[in-house]
Amino acid sequence: MNAGLDMATDLGRLLPEIILACASVVGLLLGSFLPRHRQWVVRVLAVVACVASLVWTVTGGTGMVFADTYAVDTATNTTRIVVCVSVPLVLAMARIGGHARETEFVVLLLLAALGAVVLAGANDLLLLAAAYLLASVPLYALTGFAKDGPGTEASLKFYLLGALLGTTMLFGVMLLAGAGRGSDYPTLHHMLPGAPAAAVAVGAVAVLGGLVFKAGAVPGHFWVPDVTEGTHPAVGATVTTIPKIGAVVAIHRFVTVLPLNWPLLIAVLAAATMTLGNLAAFFQRDVRRLLAYSTISQVGYLLMAVAAARASLALPSLLLYLAAYAVTNLGAFAVVCALPRARTLDDYAGLRGHRPWLAVSLAVCLLGLVGTPPTGVFAGKLTIFTATFDAGLGWLVVVAAVNTVASLFYYLRWLVPALRTRDEFPRPDRAASLTAYLAAPASVLVGLLAGPILALTGPAG
Repeated sequence: MNAGLDMATDLGRLLPEIILACASVVGLLLGSFLPRHRQWVVRVLAVVACVASLVWTVTGGTGMVFADTYAVDTATNTTRIVVCVSVPLVLAMARIGGHARETEFVVLLLLAALGAVVLAGANDLLLLAAAYLLASVPLYALTGFAKDGPGTEASLKFYLLGALLGTTMLFGVMLLAGAGRGSDYPTLHHMLPGAPAAAVAVGAVAVLGGLVFKAGAVPGHFWVPDVTEGTHPAVGATVTTIPKIGAVVAIHRFVTVLPLNWPLLIAVLAAATMTLGNLAAFFQRDVRRLLAYSTISQVGYLLMAVAAARASLALPSLLLYLAAYAVTNLGAFAVVCALPRARTLDDYAGLRGHRPWLAVSLAVCLLGLVGTPPTGVFAGKLTIFTATFDAGLGWLVVVAAVNTVASLFYYLRWLVPALRTRDEFPRPDRAASLTAYLAAPASVLVGLLAGPILALTGPAG
């Protein structure tokens, strides 16, 4: 009887993940029978599933499930919320209505979102490896969804690097599970201090390599600009947002469990990631590649919170930054989706005169990515900088501050042409424009509500 009650409790806590999984299966079956002009039903199903997952996340309980292999805590719940908000925004900007494979797009997006959530909650190495695959394979297919030359090339690069680092991750899982005589994090935390130090170090770095690939951080960042440029901008928005949320939370959970001295290694990765991302973005004229390198630099700031994991403010600031980054980055990509023919910075000339509200949305999102008050990224950066300083990594705060000021340059390189006048300007997509109009104020709203958000995430941090 007790075993049955425990199983029911565990399944109840996992209901948001179950809803997303069931929606993927049902959506795939529906799409197999629905005519082309009625596949919009699958999109509606996906949105309903995200709303239901949000509601259950807010009202459901927390705790460890299935023998401590999965954690339903503040970090997992925040990931659920951010991912379930991001999916409808991506669907709105994707412009796939009436596409012959509309159902495939929606189902792959739901599966990738589910993988990101499971990444965040995984408390076991085997589950972490399975989540890595679930968060990766659907995105390989989405990247080449258009079946054109650039998309196919981007998908191949994405897959090859993912396969390489995924195999490396599995090797690390094997080493850690063997050295720790188990795969769940509580067992590893107890057993690894007495295990051979070399095996533990090599295994931990190998696992970290796979997670770094998913996050798009150095040295696993090479795929980000090529994939973002080669695929549909809505897919670019997906791969630079949704998997990063789960991956960064997974890195935080992983490094706080293993008995290793992580702060310096993560701090060096954070500094290298933000610096390389910003330096590479300086020379970009293609807006998609610029946003790609921008997202790499943003991961560097997020990793600061991981390096400062021992500080009490580290996890709350990380979760706040993730929420702010998601809506802000999606808002910037929504503008790109609204103007699919505008590929370079100069193509945005005349935006302010012909589409002033779209120009305002772009300005809010780009300045938000810099960290301009009162946006959510500003609040996230401020709290992460504070946590990093409290953790004794003052040098990293200085590096991050310099990078923040430097990043203003390439964002302004995009905004300045948008302020110029031009006689003609292409008509933007209505749904993508509406997405930008929603995401831009949401970015500011997260900043204004930073205090309550930190209060909600703080106790569990």
